[in-house]
Amino acid sequence: MTDENELPPLTLEWDEAAVAALRHVPFVVRKSAARSVETYAMFKGLPVVTVDVMKQSRASKEAGNHPEQKASSDGRGSPVEGAEEVPRQFVNFQFMKLDPAWRRLPDEERARDKKALADVYAKWASDKSMITRSYSLVGVRADCDLMLWRISYEMDALQNMQAEMLRTGVGRYLTPSASYLSMTKRSQYEDKEHANHADARTRIVPGRAKYIFVYPFVKTRHWYLLSIDERQRIMDQHIQVGNKYNRVKINTTYSFGLDDQDFVVAFESNYPQDFLDLVMELRETESSLYTQRDTPIYTCVRREFDELLAHLG
Repeated sequence: MTDENELPPLTLEWDEAAVAALRHVPFVVRKSAARSVETYAMFKGLPVVTVDVMKQSRASKEAGNHPEQKASSDGRGSPVEGAEEVPRQFVNFQFMKLDPAWRRLPDEERARDKKALADVYAKWASDKSMITRSYSLVGVRADCDLMLWRISYEMDALQNMQAEMLRTGVGRYLTPSASYLSMTKRSQYEDKEHANHADARTRIVPGRAKYIFVYPFVKTRHWYLLSIDERQRIMDQHIQVGNKYNRVKINTTYSFGLDDQDFVVAFESNYPQDFLDLVMELRETESSLYTQRDTPIYTCVRREFDELLAHLG
């Protein structure tokens, strides 16, 4: 039996008033209404949905310039002549390993070190030039202890934050174990069920999920020799499978020429079992034949930075 008060899966944070307003939307259209509002919020770079954001989304749709209605590319990822160019974000997934020697330092020294690092993180977390999220991998992987997901329109911001962190007491004991750099870009492939998904990839706004699963992804060279129509045919099945798992949000970013991989993919979800089932099912699709590499895969647990530091020792 359907619960008329049930909320659809939400990607972004919604404040209490917005959630209450969403519950008043008729159940049969509640899911599509929520998706439309979140598409608008992500396009505008708004991490929290409020009643005002809902009103702005509705007004945008009525004016005919909602992100779901606008087409800034030709459907192949190339800009349409005369269309306004959408700024692209740099996206960085920085994985770091802590030298165990730091844990053997006196308690007072470690407390000072943690405060200094927390101050640097707080400074950048509040900086409007960057979005940053912190994740723990303690007890999950042997080769890294933490991951920072950072998004900015400025490469300098990524470097400056990293440099400031490395100058702290804890920073002297941190070693980058992996770092993946990419950028946002409109997808080449059409999602025939959700046409707005391609445009949503031009701006990344992290959701509120507990887990994120990150890996570099490389397609075979033979894939790129196929015609775009043939690739779209193959991707139709791939996209259809992905759309079945609506409790998993995918963030696909592009690394061509910037880093060693073609893409970096990051899946946000509160349900690890959904991601596991999604990956298993994708293995059975035709597109899997053209995968050259999709490892290592990192399972990361969202932690506030103070909590993350407590995990480190």
